[in-house]
Amino acid sequence: MSQDKNHLFHEISNLSTEQRNPNSTNIDFLSAAEILKIINDEDKTVPFAVEKELPYIERAVNKIVEALKIGGRLLYFGAGTSGRLGVVDASECPPTFGTKPEMVQGFIAGGEAAMFVAQEGAEDHEENGAKDVIRAKVTEKDIVCGIAASRRTPYVIGAVKKAKELGATTLYITCTPRDSFNIKEVDIPICPYVGPEVVMGSTRMKSGTAQKLVLNMLTTASMVRMGKTYENMMIDLQMTNKKLVERAKRIVMMITGVEYEEATKQLEIANYHVKTALVMILAEVNLEEAKSRLVKADGFVRRALKAD
Repeated sequence: MSQDKNHLFHEISNLSTEQRNPNSTNIDFLSAAEILKIINDEDKTVPFAVEKELPYIERAVNKIVEALKIGGRLLYFGAGTSGRLGVVDASECPPTFGTKPEMVQGFIAGGEAAMFVAQEGAEDHEENGAKDVIRAKVTEKDIVCGIAASRRTPYVIGAVKKAKELGATTLYITCTPRDSFNIKEVDIPICPYVGPEVVMGSTRMKSGTAQKLVLNMLTTASMVRMGKTYENMMIDLQMTNKKLVERAKRIVMMITGVEYEEATKQLEIANYHVKTALVMILAEVNLEEAKSRLVKADGFVRRALKAD
């Protein structure tokens, strides 16, 4: 065995994500019901692992909001399951929160093809991550978030290192213990430690669930802090399909108490911008006044309603 392979073998062997789970040792002898019970019991531990990381997730959210408000971006870099989760989270922001596609982006080792078919070897080189960061034209305004269950993925490490060199704020989501974290260049590590997987090394399971929960928190909390909701209802959604058009009408009806026809009329006047329609109805003002109030209120509808 060559020195490089020997080093990699021992590095992987010592990772917490590569250890055997004592609770599932005999899983290959169990019934379907018993297997599912073990998986479910293990999955129940994931939210508690994420809970321990809330102070770090909070720090990350505050940095993300600061960056987005000055025209920066949130950029995810990952490989395999981790990369796919980042791409999915980014792709869901425009229809959910009305963001521009470039505001939150996901990059995966191996490119678009890797979303559907594993691209062997794409994650094995730090320079691949660095090149993707350069192609994304990362600047000091941006937030770059590496995602890697094992923390050691070269593609992700390379992306985070290059982003740091370029002055970006860096985050890193990994499912290994915090005291084992060895990427000193990262600003905020988020480390939900979920322990060994039910099937050894299958980090699409508990690790993937933990990463998904953290990503949900990062974007959802950031968007709430940017005025994308009214109470707990999303009000900056884009009308990209018939379902979302009807959802917008229902939201306007629920918040204002108007009937379906009036909600439709006001949304048409507001060019289907839900926030504007809400201010028009609730503050009893015209289109221009509603827009002006929203600008002064930094996009928060409830602040706009209190404007003089």
